Amino acid sequence: MNRKPVVNIGVQRFDKLRKQGSFYIDKTDFIREWWETGSDVTLITRPRRFGKTLNMSMLECFFSRKYEGRADLFEGLSIFGDDSDKEKYRNLQGRFPVIFLTFANIKADTYPEMENKITEVIAGLYNANGYLLNGDCLNANEKEYFKNIKIGMPGDLAVGAVHQMACFMQRYYKENVIIILDEYDTPMQEAWLSGYWNKAVGFFSSFFNATFKTNPYLERGIITGITRIAKESIFTGMNNPDVITTTSDEYATAFGFTEKEVFDALNNMGLGSEKEEVKRWYDGFTFGSHTDIYNPWSISSFIRKNGKYENYWADTSSNGLVNSLVRTGVPGIKQTMEALLQGKSFDTKLDEQIVFDQLDGSIRAVWSLLLATGYLKVLDLRYVGERKRKVYTLALTNMEAENIFENMVKGWFGGNTEMYYNEFIHALLSDNVRKMNTFMNKVALHTFSSFDSGNKPSEQTEPERFYHGFVLGMVVNLADTYTVRSNRESGYGRYDVMLEPVDKGGKAFIFEFKVLDPDENEETLEDTLAAAHRQMAEKKYETELVSRGFAPDKIRSYGFAFRGKECLIG
Repeated sequence: MNRKPVVNIGVQRFDKLRKQGSFYIDKTDFIREWWETGSDVTLITRPRRFGKTLNMSMLECFFSRKYEGRADLFEGLSIFGDDSDKEKYRNLQGRFPVIFLTFANIKADTYPEMENKITEVIAGLYNANGYLLNGDCLNANEKEYFKNIKIGMPGDLAVGAVHQMACFMQRYYKENVIIILDEYDTPMQEAWLSGYWNKAVGFFSSFFNATFKTNPYLERGIITGITRIAKESIFTGMNNPDVITTTSDEYATAFGFTEKEVFDALNNMGLGSEKEEVKRWYDGFTFGSHTDIYNPWSISSFIRKNGKYENYWADTSSNGLVNSLVRTGVPGIKQTMEALLQGKSFDTKLDEQIVFDQLDGSIRAVWSLLLATGYLKVLDLRYVGERKRKVYTLALTNMEAENIFENMVKGWFGGNTEMYYNEFIHALLSDNVRKMNTFMNKVALHTFSSFDSGNKPSEQTEPERFYHGFVLGMVVNLADTYTVRSNRESGYGRYDVMLEPVDKGGKAFIFEFKVLDPDENEETLEDTLAAAHRQMAEKKYETELVSRGFAPDKIRSYGFAFRGKECLIG
């Protein structure tokens, strides 16, 4: 009786998986596809947990002199299965010196801490190649240089250290070097979040220039990450690297599992009856023109858990960058998120180069990031106008992505705030205006600052940031009982929020949010509240609800008047 292979979650070493005979879906065609392109430097971006590190380990095991004579690791896999290429690729196995670095663990709150962690990675590279100090491959000065590469070395020494190691290895092996850099953008994302972006850009621009541009000892280079950071930031001057993003057709099936691979695996593991539900939860990723790509982490975890449905992908990261951008972003981001969480799509133009300096102010930059990180997928791409500008139709990727955002929004109102938020909703549904005021003020007091972008929003824009976050909270928390709409046409104008019950016998709600405006002769919150009610009455906001069959006595209209963190509801 054939035993099912063990599913080892988190093992990212190709040789270890193969030695153990663990669950593995053959991606060795990637080796051939990459090698045949002939590109000097390739940058491939994919969302997290899409097999980037395992594929880079596979490349190391295939090409590295460290694995010379280990063709057994690839026996039975597709790289040795094509008769026309069989001998060619057997001769390439174990032929080159390889430098394999990963920046996956370089997460730092300050620039000095980041630089120190970079030196740890580079010092590890030198320690692993200490054999170069033996014999006369290096002269006395080079041996002294070698010994100075250590944790805590100056940054200007660290930026050229990989270049110099390539020189030493090329001389020793008499072959140019393949350099693999995995998760290159992790420290850059941390730099943006922690406020030392410009310093990090200076370091990495010099590092990439030395490692990949001005390096005569380089045979091939391959870089992986989640985002394509703009060339002007850290790739300045590099000779046109071959850039492969999630909208490219190249390597489309090399990262992630195809539907056939997933369904075959489910059959082999005795879970074939779960195909349709697995598709509903985990399908949806699109790379280039290839649809129905699945996240390997989620599928492997699902199989290991013997068919238990969970948000496996969500639990692998704090999602800190995405959370920050949606929570503190301009109102348009939250408004679009409302539509996405209600199963809708939207159209936008994109630039797939992520310009981190623009994330605070550019909605398109945020959508570009969410597409690159896998939270959004492309439903359609069309070319508009004489200049054939690309317009993308985007939607949330799948149910797992929906759950990630729903939990993210709930987290904004977590802790004590969750209790206040729930009490506000209970008071709202009970027509208890006094308690609505009490608990809304507590919610606002505890959450206003968390919606602050850090750019000191004015008293006009700060409540708006909070209000859109609050509405998103209602979209998520009332999803089973209410349809939540905001900023829609109704009567003679636009209302701020409308809550329509799924049960047509229930109560419907209209909210009008206003900030105290002295220019409108408003001196008190009561003045602002009165203005809100005048607007609702004059513009007949209840028209839509009445036309949908709601009796007037089932419609509640509330004004929300803000002054700073203070709120008056009536």
